[in-house]
Amino acid sequence: MPLKLPDNLPASQVLQQENIFCMSDTQAQHQDIRPMHILLLNLMPKKIETEIHLLRMLSNTPLQVEIDLMRISDRPSRNTPIEHMDAFYKDFSQVRDNKYDGMIVTGAPLGQVPFGDVYFWPELTAIMDWTTTHVTSTMYLCWGVQAAMYHHYGIQKRVLEQKISGVYPHHLVQPYSPIVRGFDDLFDAPHSRYAEVPAAAIEAIADLEVIAASEVAGTYIIARRDGRQLFVTGHSEYEPLCLKDEYERDLAAGLQPALPENYFPNDDPTRPPVVNWKSHGNLLFSNWLNYYVYQLTPFDMTRIGQQVGQTGMSLA
Repeated sequence: MPLKLPDNLPASQVLQQENIFCMSDTQAQHQDIRPMHILLLNLMPKKIETEIHLLRMLSNTPLQVEIDLMRISDRPSRNTPIEHMDAFYKDFSQVRDNKYDGMIVTGAPLGQVPFGDVYFWPELTAIMDWTTTHVTSTMYLCWGVQAAMYHHYGIQKRVLEQKISGVYPHHLVQPYSPIVRGFDDLFDAPHSRYAEVPAAAIEAIADLEVIAASEVAGTYIIARRDGRQLFVTGHSEYEPLCLKDEYERDLAAGLQPALPENYFPNDDPTRPPVVNWKSHGNLLFSNWLNYYVYQLTPFDMTRIGQQVGQTGMSLA
């Protein structure tokens, strides 16, 4: 089934060229089906790239997925044309009365910044509180994980001495969790961040469960036991050259970054990286849409936030 996207969204042209099934608003109006309504809060600087990365990952299920894009504030984006933002993005005030089956909160390049110094922190905390009554399941990515862990559970992030950057092996801590159904026992995933959420602090919260972790990169997938929150500390949605682009950007800025680990063949940055994380990444997003969104959300959207976890399916 298709992704339902706003008419003329640039990402739809890219995805259709890759034979990903997309449908415009106009086409979808003629289908007698209840789509899954997903809200994407995009905090990344290059918003169009992030849209494409995440929409690819949401396209591989038999569900019709309707996407709303939201920005954190009306401050102009330095990396995305204002025409794009005005045409396709909504403010919180425009969606706060809606209910959503699922929501994704992206990362942001703010790992070294104290939460209180983030200019949009008050608005973000209001949005995170809103998700508990207006969204069936919310997926937080990278810095979004750090923000949500601090706000919802009081867990402070730990700033690292050196940025974690590379593709790392991971193992399953809870292999029978539906969010990792179909995963191999060992799998790879990219990380790119300056901070982490301490594993011991997560394990001390009874409502949370570590699903997958890395000996080097730490906890990777954490879930609230009722499926209403999912935390992914890495970037399984990354495209082949994302880490390369970040590395070269940091080099150009004079930051003297370390070479991304386990990424360039023989650690030679002139050689193209070999992608070895896409299969598990697609499973991760498909499993979330199936088990934590579709299987848990009520057909009557007005009941979202009221009755969740009524299917009897174990999410442990």
